[in-house]
Amino acid sequence: MWRGLSALATRAVRALGRPCVRRSSDAGTWAPGSTIFALSSGQGRCAIAVIRTSGPASALALSSLTASREPPPARSASLRLLRHPRSGEPLDRALVLWFPGPQSFTGEDCVELHVHGGPAVVSGVLQALGSVPGLRPAEAGEFTRRAFAHGKLSLTEVEGLADLIHAETEAQRRQALRQMDGELGQLCQDWANILTKALAHVEAYIDFGEDDNLEEGVLEQVDRDIRALETALGSHLRDARRGQRLRSGAHVVVTGPPNAGKSSLVNLLSQKPVSIVSPEPGTTRDVLETPVDLAGFPVLLSDTAGLREGVGAVEQEGVRRARQRLEQADIVLGVLDASDLTSPSSCSFLDTVVTPLVAQSPDRVVQRLLLLLNKSDLLPTSALTSDNTLLGIPHLSLSCRTGDGLEGLLQALKTELAAVCGDPSTGPPLLTRARHQYHLQSCLDALSHYQPATDLALSAEALRLARRHLSHLSGRGGTTEVLDLIFRDFCVGK
Repeated sequence: MWRGLSALATRAVRALGRPCVRRSSDAGTWAPGSTIFALSSGQGRCAIAVIRTSGPASALALSSLTASREPPPARSASLRLLRHPRSGEPLDRALVLWFPGPQSFTGEDCVELHVHGGPAVVSGVLQALGSVPGLRPAEAGEFTRRAFAHGKLSLTEVEGLADLIHAETEAQRRQALRQMDGELGQLCQDWANILTKALAHVEAYIDFGEDDNLEEGVLEQVDRDIRALETALGSHLRDARRGQRLRSGAHVVVTGPPNAGKSSLVNLLSQKPVSIVSPEPGTTRDVLETPVDLAGFPVLLSDTAGLREGVGAVEQEGVRRARQRLEQADIVLGVLDASDLTSPSSCSFLDTVVTPLVAQSPDRVVQRLLLLLNKSDLLPTSALTSDNTLLGIPHLSLSCRTGDGLEGLLQALKTELAAVCGDPSTGPPLLTRARHQYHLQSCLDALSHYQPATDLALSAEALRLARRHLSHLSGRGGTTEVLDLIFRDFCVGK
């Protein structure tokens, strides 16, 4: 190795804001030394309610309510009679747990009170805690924010926790657990370590290159590492918003000519009467949306007006909105009447919607298509397979009235949704928020300015800028506004 490299590496790490320490000067409005309390379980009547405190006065709060000088054994449940600190009135018999910091969720002294979940009991205990000096009600997300400020969670882990709380489908739960376990944060840290090492080597070359004290091939190795990192970043950025779709829901648009059974299909998939069903063509005039869980994936399902030349101004507007929503779809469910495939409206739909989607290049699929022949119960099976109108176009047969073909449709939807949302159980961690993509893209843009053959000093600055964007992604350097936006999604007691 070369003379003085260790000192340079240390200096580089310090210049980058000590990335190994999870601290934030923008930790929010909470004041160090304050103690907070809140109901952490759900609102309303329940069997057990959990009330938490966090801060240096937690031990005082526990002793004030239990009339005990010493807290119970750490991380062990103890049965205690809770009394109001001022009046001495009994409030409830509760299980109390004592979590001395830093071995707690927030890193501070914490207390959990597991009380009976009646509104009067919960209200009485909260009022009692409010009478203890030094305690105040918590703000939304303040417990988690303190955990972040004390290095218990990175910002990506905080986001994973928020996603887990809001998860409604199996796929969302799996993705949230992976992010909460720190997979995305660890990946960013590994990338940051590569940049830190590269920056130390570049600065060493700047300081000692003329003395011939460096090993040969130093810059060549840095260049290989940076190009490999660019490839990895590009791969993650090409995930086509899979993580964001998995978090917020994929857009599935049901479209087709009038009276093909689109509304019946929406009602069948959502298992509730979302749309009015009528044999009269043009019944659906506006876009009707409903969130559904399809095969474990979150979906925003849209029922649209039948595509035809409208007979009136209102229907024309409905068709315009249907075409607009069709352009925003991740998956298109094209529905045709199996008994009316040669009608002008069916032929027009095949020519203007189906054919362009089928003609997409396999390498650049913008929207995925599932073509359904509904009302299959009206025709014999042979009539469907022998129709030349759909020659060469994959399609599924379905009867919304009898349910025939529904299992095949759900399996096909599961395959398509896995393609647009990604598999949360395998592969690298997904990017679930727009800010993830922004910082990774900014990091990649900064690395494009790494040109050591042209200007080594500017290349070193490019490495610093790239490293800074990775720090922002994990929360080590985020602004107060970004942190406020993330933590406001939590309930008060979390």
